[in-house]
Order: sequence, then structure tokens, then C-alpha cells
Amino acid sequence: MTRQKRSDDWGFPRWRPYGAKSREAVRVRLCDRVGCTEPGDRPAPKAPNSPERWMFCQAHAAEYNRDWDYFAGLSAEEAAARERSESAGASAFRSSAHYEWGGPGDGSRSREEMRALDVLGLDADADYKTVRTAYRSLAKQHHPDLKQGDKAAEQRFREIQAAYDVLKKAEERAASLKD
Repeated sequence: MTRQKRSDDWGFPRWRPYGAKSREAVRVRLCDRVGCTEPGDRPAPKAPNSPERWMFCQAHAAEYNRDWDYFAGLSAEEAAARERSESAGASAFRSSAHYEWGGPGDGSRSREEMRALDVLGLDADADYKTVRTAYRSLAKQHHPDLKQGDKAAEQRFREIQAAYDVLKKAEERAASLKD
């Protein structure tokens, strides 16, 4: 019997994963759905509170879980108690769902608009009516005619005016896109 001198890995691309030590066949569990030939690497419970699991591929796991009733067999009070107990543990994560510096998260406001809202002291989800109210209030407080000779008030009024202009133009753009 001749000894193999060369590898069947013909350079790039590599035909086996990095770090593989052997050429042995890898055991793959197939999806438990009848007729599916995809790897079954996603466990799904066979029954509520049961340790037994089905092993599905991603598509069949999604299909299986789509109609899954998490509160099956529980009374309304028990379901409410379970939901409260599990949502209480998730409160730490809920507080980090929105980052102030990241903007509204839906891409509706630009960085300049977010800075303008910050100058006016408003939240990222403020509507135009709230913006206009805050602008009028701040403009009255810092108007140069009321505080003559006060350079700080004059500078603050300019910042407020510039912020309002940015938000007003953004509102006009949004209104023109709706039409």
C-alpha cells in the first residue's frame, strides 16, 4: 500500500475548515421535519415544560414556533403572574433599549436635528408642535430686547434661533415628502 504524500487541499479555497485534524466524516443531525435534508441545529420543545426536544433547521424552527402559545394551560392569573415575574428581570435590559446619543433609532432625524433638539432641551421623539412651543418659550426668555447688553443672552438666543431653523426646515422637508 502506498503512502499518501500530498493533501487533497489544493490551496485556496481550503476544502476543510481551519484547524481540522482529520479527514473523518462529520456527523450531522438532520432536521426532524419529515423530508427535510437541512442540518437540525435548533432545539424546540416537544411539549410545554418537557425536557425532550425536536431538532429543526432554521426555517422549520421558525414555522414551529410561530404558533407556539407560551401561556398554554395557565389560567389568566397565572399567565399574568408569569409575565410580571419574567418582565421584572428584563427591566435592566429595557432601560438600555434607547441610547440618548444614538438618536431616535429609526433614522428619522439627522445628527444636526438631534443637536438642535438638545439645544432646545427636548427629547428625540418630540413633534413639531412641541418644538415650536419650546422655541417660543426660550426665545422670550433670552431675547436681546429684554436683556439689553447681555452678551450671553444674545449668544443663547442665536443658538436657539439656529436650532429652530434646522428643525423647521426638517419639518418642511418631511411635509413636502408626504405630499
